[in-house]
Order: sequence, then structure tokens, then C-alpha cells
Amino acid sequence: MSKANLLDRRRVVSMLLADRDEALVVGGLGASTYDIAAAGDHARNFYLWGAMGGAVMIGLGLALAQPKLPVAVITGDGEILMGMGSLATVGLQKPANLSIVVLDNECYGETGGQMSHTASSADLVGVARACGIPDARAIATMDGVEAFAKAMQDVSAGPRFASVKIDSANLDRVLSSRDGVFILNRLRGSLGHQPL
Repeated sequence: MSKANLLDRRRVVSMLLADRDEALVVGGLGASTYDIAAAGDHARNFYLWGAMGGAVMIGLGLALAQPKLPVAVITGDGEILMGMGSLATVGLQKPANLSIVVLDNECYGETGGQMSHTASSADLVGVARACGIPDARAIATMDGVEAFAKAMQDVSAGPRFASVKIDSANLDRVLSSRDGVFILNRLRGSLGHQPL
């Protein structure tokens, strides 16, 4: 795919979250968290500020704890490469309400834009399928993003995985609160739980 045909990351995330209803959304390290915040801060957003490789496992925990709610993890290719074993655990647990979206710009955007493994040999969709996630898709069009966004609301047919090829634009950072206790307690409150 030529660089000219890559999707705009903010547009992708905005479309994924446009009709999120009650979904819990976990944002991976760096740009994916900024993209989620840019789409609109929300009490059910759980932003990670440095837990690289942990987004899918946090999403899995939320999905298992809240099986009636859609749970979406939106992260980058660098983070999923670091936490690739998490896909095997998702495939084993098979949470029907979990969706994983990898925003794949084929580079490590937070550390200077070095080429990631997805620019060469790593097939994330193939890995997800091999780990037991049969609904694993490569998405390269906004129509594909829209279809996946609708599927994310289905809490009975997951888990599902999408690798979305995006551009590597260096966009302004849209920051939510960086207070981890606040973010955690806000999420707990939105689920009717007391703060910690």
C-alpha cells in the first residue's frame, strides 16, 4: 500500500468511537491515547501513560469483569509487538465483548519514527488468528473501519481484532488527565463502583 493511501489516524479513531454508547475504551501508550482523547474525553476511557505492552491485558481484564459491556482496546503496532503474548491469552479466554484495534503506522512514533516489524515481516492479523482470534481483519479503508466500529458493539461474537494501516503524521498531542488515580476512579464511578 502506498503511503498516500494510508488512513488518517484521528479520523479512524473518531469513527470507531462515534457511536460507542457504554463501551469501555483502553488507550495504549502514546499516540493512540492522544487520538482517543481527541475523539472526546469520556468517563469510560482508560488511558495508559507509559505501561507499554499492557493495553490488551487491561482490556481483557475489563472484558472479563464486565461481560455485558463492549470493551475496546485501541493501541499501536509498537505496543502490540511488545505485548504480543497477550493475544494468546485473549485467544484462550475468548471474551465475546472484546475488540482490539491496532493503529499500524509501521513505525515507533514515540521514539523517533524508527521502522517497526510490521513494515517488513510481522503479520499481526496472522498472529491474532494463530492465537485463537478468528475474527482478525486487516483494514485499509474507512468503509472497513465503519464496519468494524459497528461490530465492536456486539458483546456476543468476539473477540475480534483489526490492524488498521494509518499514516505516520506527527499530530498535536491532545492530553486528557494524566492523574492515574483520577482516571481509574472516574472509570469505576461510571460503572457504579466506589473510588479506591
